[in-house]
Amino acid sequence: MSLSHPIRIAALLISLLVAACGGEERRDFPPLKYDYLPPIQLNVATIAVEPRFVPAGTGADVTGQAPVRPVDALTTMGRDRLSALGGSGHAVLAIQDGSLMRRGDTISGSMAVALTIFRDDGGQAGFVEARISRTSSGGSGSLRGRLYDLVEAMMRDMNVELEFQIRRNLKDWLTVPTAAPTRVEQVPLAAPSPR
Repeated sequence: MSLSHPIRIAALLISLLVAACGGEERRDFPPLKYDYLPPIQLNVATIAVEPRFVPAGTGADVTGQAPVRPVDALTTMGRDRLSALGGSGHAVLAIQDGSLMRRGDTISGSMAVALTIFRDDGGQAGFVEARISRTSSGGSGSLRGRLYDLVEAMMRDMNVELEFQIRRNLKDWLTVPTAAPTRVEQVPLAAPSPR
């Protein structure tokens, strides 16, 4: 029996132990895209996305360790979801927050964006703000994997919240009007059949 046989068995056991403990590094972090969702069509000539948030850089700040940084995901969302279909005016989507903070086993994330509509003369014609936050506690696996999953979940929330705020507060700036609420008709239930 050669010496390499016990070494192979030991290597296999170590790799199984590492995988069982959740220590294996996740490597699949696909880019977060939103072009599969219907665009929000605004009656403006142009739309700018401006990342204005700067991470705190403190010891608790883990924003820079995320495989997809929140500011990058928000920028992609703005470019994928907002569409300019007007002849005048412009809109600015300002990214105000995209932070990830870690305290012990808990990671807290927050995002905030503001969409401002401007007339051609530079005057403000409309404004909405969308804010969301989430926490992840005691998760297993690598920090990068946990950060990716948290950013992905936060972006699902932000997509819903931003569209809701736009449809509620900027409906006059949508090229496709929001649907009128439909009335739900009552339908009597059939009597249960005898057995």
